Amino acid sequence: MIELRGVTKRYGDIVAVRDVSFQVEKGQILGFLGRNGAGKSTTLSIASGYIPSTEGRVLLDGHDLLAEPRYVKRRIGYLPEQPPLYQDMTVNEYLRFVCEIKEVEPRRVPAHVDDLCALTGLQDHRRRLIRHLSKGYCQRVGLAQALAGNPEVLLLDEPTVGLDPSQIIDIRALIKSLGRDHAIVLSSHILTEVADVCDRVAIIGRGRILVQDALESLAGGLGEARRVRLRAAGDEAALEKILSALPGLRALESLGIKEPGTADFILESARADDLRAAASLALAAAGHPVVMMRPMDMELEDIFLRLTGEVES
Repeated sequence: MIELRGVTKRYGDIVAVRDVSFQVEKGQILGFLGRNGAGKSTTLSIASGYIPSTEGRVLLDGHDLLAEPRYVKRRIGYLPEQPPLYQDMTVNEYLRFVCEIKEVEPRRVPAHVDDLCALTGLQDHRRRLIRHLSKGYCQRVGLAQALAGNPEVLLLDEPTVGLDPSQIIDIRALIKSLGRDHAIVLSSHILTEVADVCDRVAIIGRGRILVQDALESLAGGLGEARRVRLRAAGDEAALEKILSALPGLRALESLGIKEPGTADFILESARADDLRAAASLALAAAGHPVVMMRPMDMELEDIFLRLTGEVES
């Protein structure tokens, strides 16, 4: 587990990040979101030990980064937005060099480099100079170096930048699989990527954490009504009568007939109430099967824009 406690970074009178706190356990992927200049990269640089904080602590399984830097850094894999690559090395040479830094046992290095290349799709590029690789493959080399030494924690700053669509799909799938055995912090500007890959989200604005929660809880945390779109078989008026009697219903909107023999509705409840089970039971008891039902909570993009927009204003 990696934990940040009250991390603050000042550059003279400028505060880059202030009182940033979060923790990520093994098996979790935290999406770290914010506008440009919000403090994402600074926070990850501090968490990796690349730059020191002015105040606060970074802990890995209780070990303090400042007190035990060598121990902690060996157990953190960091991919900055600009991968730290040596252009005149081959991929093979570079990954062996990183393994040495991470103190991988010398006898294990050849097999470990094989595994890293296989995991990141670099098998056919191992003998090429890094300067001759495309941006997408440089990004893969950067991810491979972050994985060197099998660290418990991965800090990934924009890991899919420069990749083509098929590569993005591959890397997202890889991050998901790594999330089973690692604690991962993933910074990204691609909100759909965060929604697809992450369990939780922390949104930062002007150096402060604005909110952090599970994805499905964010809309409720903002006080938004819970909305459900429903399609059921039967007469529109009869369906409306049943639905309008549901406890906890705040608003009911009829969308008319979208499919023969059915009618569509939007149900809105107070944020603490989920009407899906009650609606299903009430309609089934009256002989009206539910054909389609899906939640219509706020999308991640809406949440991000609302929170960061408030900060900017």
